[in-house]
Amino acid sequence: MKYISWILLLVSALAVNGQTTQKLTATKANEYGLIYTLPLTGLKVTIAAEKTVRTPGEFYQYARKYLNADPILQSSVSWRLTEGVISPTAVADKEEEYLVTLKGGNGTYITLTSEGFPLSINDADYEPEHDGTSLPTPIAPKPTILDTPEARQAVTPEMIQSRSSAKRAELAAAKIYELRNVRNEIISGQADAMPADGDAMKTALARIDRQEEALTAMFLGTEQTSVEVKTYTIDIPADPSQAGRSVVARLSAIDGLVSADDLSGAPIYLTIKPTTIGELPVNEKGITKTFPKGGVAYRIPGTAEATLTFEGKDLVSRRFEVAQYGVVFGIDPTLFTAKKLPSYLRFDPLTGAVRELGTLSE
Repeated sequence: MKYISWILLLVSALAVNGQTTQKLTATKANEYGLIYTLPLTGLKVTIAAEKTVRTPGEFYQYARKYLNADPILQSSVSWRLTEGVISPTAVADKEEEYLVTLKGGNGTYITLTSEGFPLSINDADYEPEHDGTSLPTPIAPKPTILDTPEARQAVTPEMIQSRSSAKRAELAAAKIYELRNVRNEIISGQADAMPADGDAMKTALARIDRQEEALTAMFLGTEQTSVEVKTYTIDIPADPSQAGRSVVARLSAIDGLVSADDLSGAPIYLTIKPTTIGELPVNEKGITKTFPKGGVAYRIPGTAEATLTFEGKDLVSRRFEVAQYGVVFGIDPTLFTAKKLPSYLRFDPLTGAVRELGTLSE
């Protein structure tokens, strides 16, 4: 463990809003010492895949004859990627643990996340802005029109009794044209039994439309879609030279999203490209500054760009800061323990970088 007087740094990868935090004040009871851990940057890659199930109708062989339409000819299942989201996250760096020592202040305190990552110094109200990127939502398959009460209502007793598929198809087609005629008569006001009012007419027409849709599906077939969403946690190598392309997951034609080592699917790649490396600050003469004695440590992060690709096409690309591509430096701790007008400090929740340093008002 490294021992540095006073420090603070990063929060976990999640949005801090809604997360349990704790306020710790350095007192004689705890010997003015607090322990914190600096973070590393990781990624969460969320992928959405749409599944389409196509099923032929019972009377698909007669679709051209009675409806002059092309039906679904055979059952099939297909998958396609619809969305990808890359979200930076933070994980504990077990090799960057510090003992925070604060003495001489007037109730100086730090706030930490439930994971022990520091959020702020002398600012209990600080709530870091979360990533804000919306994630795709899983969608369960809906019942097809053939699974509804309207489908059962559309089947006539003659269709049920007939043992010939050709005859049943003929009866189903006749019912379709009958429903169309009834619809036209209601709309034109020529039906023998007109609906009592506008609402009743809407209800009657909706019921006719659904019955026709069900009967038509018996010829043309049905298509059912759903969306599967999975999130994968990715570690970023500490050495920028080791960053590159890796397989996050695979898309199987049968099973959808599968693990990276399941060779039944086509690979979904994540490429991490370091773009900048954090450097220690220099003084006006260009000489690298030294870490202040007992300084409050923080990160000066580097940056990288992550791109998710499938079959040669980019799904999403994002540039973000990376803690491990940077360096640790420090701030003079006396700024926060001053008797009059002590300073406050706010950290970036994903990198440990300083986001705001100011003086508390009286």
